[in-house]
Amino acid sequence: MAQVVVKNVKKQYPNGFVAVKEASFVAEDKEFVVLVGPSGCGKSTTLRMIAGLEDITGGEIIIGDKVVNNVEAKDRDIAMVFQNYALYPHMTVYDNMAFALQLRKEDKKTIDEKVKYAADLLEIHSLLERKPKQLSGGQRQRVALGRAIVRNPKVFLFDEPLSNLDAKLRVQMRAEISKLHKKLDTTMIYVTHDQVEAMTMADRIVVMKDGIIHQIDTPLKLYNEPENIFVSSFIGSPAINHVTGKVFEKDGKVMFDEGDFIVETFADAKLKKYIGKDVMMGIRPEDIYDANFAAMSEKPQEIETVCEVVEPMGNEFVVYLKAGTANFIARFDPKKLPKVDSKITVSIDMNRAHFFDLETEQRILD
Repeated sequence: MAQVVVKNVKKQYPNGFVAVKEASFVAEDKEFVVLVGPSGCGKSTTLRMIAGLEDITGGEIIIGDKVVNNVEAKDRDIAMVFQNYALYPHMTVYDNMAFALQLRKEDKKTIDEKVKYAADLLEIHSLLERKPKQLSGGQRQRVALGRAIVRNPKVFLFDEPLSNLDAKLRVQMRAEISKLHKKLDTTMIYVTHDQVEAMTMADRIVVMKDGIIHQIDTPLKLYNEPENIFVSSFIGSPAINHVTGKVFEKDGKVMFDEGDFIVETFADAKLKKYIGKDVMMGIRPEDIYDANFAAMSEKPQEIETVCEVVEPMGNEFVVYLKAGTANFIARFDPKKLPKVDSKITVSIDMNRAHFFDLETEQRILD
């Protein structure tokens, strides 16, 4: 077990493209840290630099108390689980899991104990004599995990390990990896483009875009206190609603005028200096209610909308609304089914609204 420190790490390729721009974060000992962001944001490159599979252009990577910039991947005491499983097709499950230990020239008894321990942990004991082609995707992923576990590394690295699995199996394997982290009690760094995976698995999340880290925080902090427009839009499903409008003052109250609707902001202190300027407002789908349920809002503001699409989800309805030219997605209680093309008065809980500076794209704070 070990702390991993990524300090001002940069990756620039010979053609001049900068994949990672001075990234810094710490994965504490025994912590589960998830790197998340859209394709091409630099998250997998960052993981591969930690693993030693990519050279770094600048900065430092420290595993435990050792700077590993110039240490070969095989000597970093890490184990990596890949997206494509990377199993040897001609070997049995047992031999796939034992192979790294055989290369270390560990004795047969020790190897057998470690393989069987990992197999019991992952519930794949009955698969040990099979070859990879005889396994399902989920079983192959368990074998890949087992191969990492037997090495007893300081740090586990995961590069989008669930992206090849179907939706139901992804949910199951998310839970399996989370349970595995608790059982092994070791440091894990996990890369995914799926923000649901990040939110459900991580102790802390590192949000990346265009090679830059935009925020590092716990899942709930990221969701409730996003630092900028990108983080607010990337974290959350369905995505947050963003609308742009002008701030003005009326009867001592600070108001937000989108053009098709006007609401009181209840955010006088932080928006005073923006009076006369445009800002962006963000409101999450669950903070928009059918006006019949307005009592659920702490600081309700009503607007008139038209229902365009209804998506029944069983326990809720995801409803697409239009207020003039502004579009909203809301999550409605299933007790009242809205009709497509009907007019609906909705209540926005302005106590839950975020406001962003359009120039800096940062959240406006008190």
